[in-house]
Amino acid sequence: VSSAAEVLVERARKFTQLPISVGLGVSTPQQAEDVAKYANGVIVGSAFINAVANSTDFESGLKAVTKLASELKAGISK
Repeated sequence: VSSAAEVLVERARKFTQLPISVGLGVSTPQQAEDVAKYANGVIVGSAFINAVANSTDFESGLKAVTKLASELKAGISK
């Protein structure tokens, strides 16, 4: 996640009271934790696609996605 994301969120907050979410490049619990410090939401997309793509079958893909979701949740829950 680019350090410019935090600056962009700060700038956007001057123009809206709406929640602001950030998602480009978020794929690890640490990145999710960092983004959650300044954004209202954390968007994860390609990390889930990669988890499925790197799995050999439906069940392993489901386990990989579930594990990733759990790890990301733990990151933002700190």
